Amino acid sequence: MEIDDYQRQTCLTAHCPVAYLSGQLGTFPLYEALGLAGEVGEVLEIIKKSCRGDNPEITEINRRALELELGDVLWYLAQLAEKLGLDLNMVALANLSKLRTRYGV
Repeated sequence: MEIDDYQRQTCLTAHCPVAYLSGQLGTFPLYEALGLAGEVGEVLEIIKKSCRGDNPEITEINRRALELELGDVLWYLAQLAEKLGLDLNMVALANLSKLRTRYGV
């Protein structure tokens, strides 16, 4: 699946209230931004718990849980880009270009 196809398909399951934060910078899609932050927190929680004990490791169970949570991160990221009028494919390409310039590759 292409990332732009994924972004379009997330719209099929985006049944959230329209909530925008207004301020000096205009309006911002609050629901998507908060959802993204929450899902990143869930990813970090799994990793934190994996660090406990004498033998920290990512188990297969944790790897599966991380896969699901990273999928939620991706969904909120795609929807945040959508609400901001950004194409996720272009976001990815711009990021790679920025990093290549930074690291000279």
